[in-house]
Amino acid sequence: QVQLVESGGGLVQAGGSLRLSCTASGRTFSISAMGWFRQAPGKEREFVAAISSNGGTTYYPDSVKGRFTISRDNAKNTVYLQMNSLKPEDTGVYYCTTGPRGTAILRTRGGDYWGQGTQVTVSS
Repeated sequence: QVQLVESGGGLVQAGGSLRLSCTASGRTFSISAMGWFRQAPGKEREFVAAISSNGGTTYYPDSVKGRFTISRDNAKNTVYLQMNSLKPEDTGVYYCTTGPRGTAILRTRGGDYWGQGTQVTVSS
């Protein structure tokens, strides 16, 4: 099993920035791709960002491309999400996810493991 703990959420004004962190523990040797999803009230969970096992490849949907940056530190088993130029529509609970598969699978349905989520609220 892998446990994921997110941090860094909060309340920010539109145009502001936040940095989310997610640290994995447990059977971390099984981790490959890592990523983030989010869920707004009344909406389905949606893909936000993914990064390959070595950090060399990243993926974003058009809604966050150019504003969000995903990165990872494998020595610390941690993935980060730097969010700039935040908009009210970025509001939601952000979930970290990982698993043994690559980014192709993770981007579509997430990984085998999920964090508990961290709330991000962007006020207008």
